Amino acid sequence: MKKFILAMTMPALFLLVSCDKEKVVNNDDLPAAATSFITTHYPAQAIRQVVKERDDLKTEYKVYLDNNTKLDFNKDGDIKEIEGTERIPDAILSSLIVTYVNDNYAPAFIRGWDPGSTNQEVKLSSGIELLFDNNGNFLRIDD
Repeated sequence: MKKFILAMTMPALFLLVSCDKEKVVNNDDLPAAATSFITTHYPAQAIRQVVKERDDLKTEYKVYLDNNTKLDFNKDGDIKEIEGTERIPDAILSSLIVTYVNDNYAPAFIRGWDPGSTNQEVKLSSGIELLFDNNGNFLRIDD
């Protein structure tokens, strides 16, 4: 009977521990690097909300700005993704990416950016998604 109870309790405990945990936190709880990123690149925007998300051993911060831009940061405050409806500041992106988009897709602008470990995806205001390598070289249109 003890083995049965243990066998039933362990999976339930595992599921409870591994569940995502989201919590609204104060702006002061953001890592310093994230705060610096926001004040440097979005000085005119106020932070509307900060959500701290814990998933297993990973902690991330989702920051929502007044202009409906969402910024995702890792636990160290490094930017992981930007998504919104307005133009992403050019200084955030590789100059190769900015030049490529301006030369080939004007008047569309970059409204989303997802820097992965091997490539970078940008979302344009026209709805097109483009894939670049980590050096900023165009790879393809992403479906």
